Amino acid sequence: MQTGRAKKHSPPPIPPRIILLLFWITAISCTFVKNGLAQTGFREPDYNVYAGPRNPDSLLIGLKASYHAAVRKNNEMEAAGYLQQIGRLLFISGHYPQSLDYLLQAEKIFRTRDQQKMLAGNLNMLGELYYRTRRPQLARKQYDEALIIYQKLKQESGKAEIYGRIGHLYEKREMYDSAFYFQHKALQSYQLDRQTDGAAKIYENIGSIYEDLEKYDSAYFYFNKAYTLNTQTRNTRAQVEVVNNLGDVLRKTGRFREGLSYSMQSLKLAQTSGERYQISSAYNDIAKAYNLLARNDSAFHYLTLSRSLLNDIYSEESNKQLALLQTLYEIEKKDNEIEQLTQARRIDTLISIATGIVVILVIAVAVLIISRQRLKIRNEQKLRAQHKQVYEAQNQLMEVELKNKKLEEEHLKQQLETKTQELSSYTLHVIRKNQLLEDLRTKLDEMIKDDKRDQRKQIKALSEQIGEGLQDDQHWEEFRGIFEQVHQSFFDRLQQQTGPLTANDLRLIALIKMNLTSTDIATLLGISQDSLRVIRHRLRKKLNLAAGDNLSAYIQSI
Repeated sequence: MQTGRAKKHSPPPIPPRIILLLFWITAISCTFVKNGLAQTGFREPDYNVYAGPRNPDSLLIGLKASYHAAVRKNNEMEAAGYLQQIGRLLFISGHYPQSLDYLLQAEKIFRTRDQQKMLAGNLNMLGELYYRTRRPQLARKQYDEALIIYQKLKQESGKAEIYGRIGHLYEKREMYDSAFYFQHKALQSYQLDRQTDGAAKIYENIGSIYEDLEKYDSAYFYFNKAYTLNTQTRNTRAQVEVVNNLGDVLRKTGRFREGLSYSMQSLKLAQTSGERYQISSAYNDIAKAYNLLARNDSAFHYLTLSRSLLNDIYSEESNKQLALLQTLYEIEKKDNEIEQLTQARRIDTLISIATGIVVILVIAVAVLIISRQRLKIRNEQKLRAQHKQVYEAQNQLMEVELKNKKLEEEHLKQQLETKTQELSSYTLHVIRKNQLLEDLRTKLDEMIKDDKRDQRKQIKALSEQIGEGLQDDQHWEEFRGIFEQVHQSFFDRLQQQTGPLTANDLRLIALIKMNLTSTDIATLLGISQDSLRVIRHRLRKKLNLAAGDNLSAYIQSI
């Protein structure tokens, strides 16, 4: 760090790659401590930044003892207050499931006693807990209910805190317009209530949103306003984070030396207030600034300090966590034992009372059981007889149904055979008709060539009528109806496997399905063999068949 030293006494320069690796490790460590140990609240108004009790296990024991004392005095509201405090202590310590249990117990009592103010505060804590456990919808539900209560009570500070929390939810979802809206609502409420500390936190929240949007001038403006208010109220604890944010913004805008100055100031404030996590964060920010200034030796030095302090914090908090878990386990064990003893006493009392009643009832019950058993035997005999009759009747019905089904099946087979014969007869009839018409047209064409001119027009008109007869499809619907009765749902299956087909395509496919020869198909359609080959080629394209696939085999498989 001292530039006046001779180079031969300076340690070898730290490679930038090592510095980046250390930044990465330190960032992960910071995130772990921040989220896992719950030492800081996220950026919202009055989020009770956790400094942590020196001995949370001792505090838990004291709160639990006070709770039991309140229960013994039948002071339900006092007991609910202690439940809420225990839930908050467990929440701050990161034991979310246990915290949720205590907070829900407190909520139940507050609702029963209609303690709206206490209920709103409890809902606020529940919302924060649900947010930390990544259930933002449940968190928003708690915040909305708490906001309604604060509005009824006309408590601006409570409203402001909820507005800030809702705004933070929107910020995390990157819905910045809504985040700005609720943060400004929170600011208005704090200003109405003249809560300078709360207003400073809101300015910091707004600056954070602008920082996310990379609008660093606006972010610096709002962070600076928060800095001014905290200076007025001498809120050193809040000032540490604000100064830290100012340094971040300056670094991001390329003003590395000014950012370093703020980070140094943040370090001094954190050391004054004894905020160890903030000290570690300041070390890390100073290291970033030195790295950007290409002073990697200094960057490495402060990164090492940050990591060392984080390790100390982690070890200390881990010990606290273990001690609190052990205490929580022992308290729950004692509570279970007390509950078991209480239940045992109640059971003994009940047994004593019940024994006399049981002795009296045993004789009456014995007589009743005997009489009911006899009645049960008689009823069972009747039921067996009824079941036997029902079983026989069901067998008879099943036999009748089976016979009916066989008859219906035979009838359907006969109908199918009849329809098949009709379809074949109809097709043969059409083939004979078309062949006859084709012969007549051929003869007429020959007569047109040889006959006299005065008869040509009549003969030609007759030939055209025969041609129209060959193309007539007035019986196609009748043919299709018979075809579908024989080949049920054939066209439906065909349409599912292919694209749109014309009526002529469907007619050709039906004739191929009937295994007719190309000659018969050409005769039925009134076209030549060459025209039929062209039509079959077009149909293959519509059915997306490969060059080697057989059209008739494909249609038969449907």
